[in-house]
Amino acid sequence: MKVIAGLGNPGKDYVMTRHNVGFMAVDKIVEKLNLGISKSKFNAVYWETQIDGEKVIILKPMTYMNDSGLAIRDIMNFYKVDPEDLLVIYDDIDIDFSDVRIRKKGSSGTHNGMKSIIYHIVSDEFSRIRIGVGKKHQGQDLAKFVLSRFSEEEMVDINNSVDLAADAAISFVKNGIENTMNHYNRKNKN
Repeated sequence: MKVIAGLGNPGKDYVMTRHNVGFMAVDKIVEKLNLGISKSKFNAVYWETQIDGEKVIILKPMTYMNDSGLAIRDIMNFYKVDPEDLLVIYDDIDIDFSDVRIRKKGSSGTHNGMKSIIYHIVSDEFSRIRIGVGKKHQGQDLAKFVLSRFSEEEMVDINNSVDLAADAAISFVKNGIENTMNHYNRKNKN
């Protein structure tokens, strides 16, 4: 069994913000797999499906970003999922805009949602897909930056990156993390 979690903040005020590209990726996965109505439990909205015979939970934590680990821990405990079977998709300000970077494991970096997950599941041994959302300008407030919306021009590249991240998440289930990293890691060509 695999769990794919996209990080973001719940509520209409946060739709299409930089911090919500993980939610955007989950929406794209749900669209690609033609999944029906979601369920609501574990402080999350989630879908259950099968990909190539593997049971998969795809979820959006409905806690705020800084508490994302609560929902992920609860669903992993309920389904008895090991950390290596978890994939988290989230925004990253430390890589170039619209880059998609896939890693097998690692630290949380500066991301509070990832810090929460590592704290609550007591492991950093899970896969992740990072989507570059741009870098704040010197002196700019980080919270205001990640909660800002993309410009129309930026949305073209972000939509392409979200689509790639969704394909990579599906590949994680079908082909494993190593093959997925080899095939989907990419830098923006701009």
